[in-house]
Amino acid sequence: QVQLVESGGGLVQAGVSLRLSCSASGRTCGRYAMGWFRQAPEKEREFVATIGWSGATYYALSVEDRFTISRDNAKNTVYLQMNSLKPEDTAVYYCAASPSYSGSNTAANYDYWGQGTQVTVSS
Repeated sequence: QVQLVESGGGLVQAGVSLRLSCSASGRTCGRYAMGWFRQAPEKEREFVATIGWSGATYYALSVEDRFTISRDNAKNTVYLQMNSLKPEDTAVYYCAASPSYSGSNTAANYDYWGQGTQVTVSS
């Protein structure tokens, strides 16, 4: 079992940065690919970024030049650095863990999920 807790969300103005954190407990997150997803009101949950065991990363096209995912296995923590935030980035952001090696952009491939953290970007 892996328990995931997100933090770092908030209400910010467009153009600023935020860093989300996801702390894992239970089995070490080093054995999991980690991902970030988000869900805006009345929309489907969508993929944001993933990082595999090796540190290889993959991003949604909408964020690939603004967001950076990273992991610190010693701290069992995954981060999502979000720069140049836009109002369309407003959503609840979820951290997830997948037993796959390289990560995935598909929510169904993740076994464990956090409760989410709200990010609101005002124009």
